Amino acid sequence: MSALNEEFLYQVFAIVEEIPQGFVATYGQIARLSGHDKNARLVGKALSLSEYFGKYPCHRVVNSQGRCAPGWLEQRTLLLQEGITFKDNGCVDLKKHQWKI
Repeated sequence: MSALNEEFLYQVFAIVEEIPQGFVATYGQIARLSGHDKNARLVGKALSLSEYFGKYPCHRVVNSQGRCAPGWLEQRTLLLQEGITFKDNGCVDLKKHQWKI
């Protein structure tokens, strides 16, 4: 897959919608669940467009180390409000909070 298409976007949004409160998923995890294993970056791009397609809990998606999206200061606050804990390095504690499917 070389570009975003509407089917991929809605696939990503449908998966993100399933992430339970108090848990996070990684971009790579969502890429795998969508059947596009090597497209974690496209997942990030899709999530950056989500506001044009509806309201999705995109704040529940972090990178493979548990880091929040750069430049999105509200993400950490939203996660903290859901009971997500962070390690001393500022990353989400994935061992505790990663969505297990």
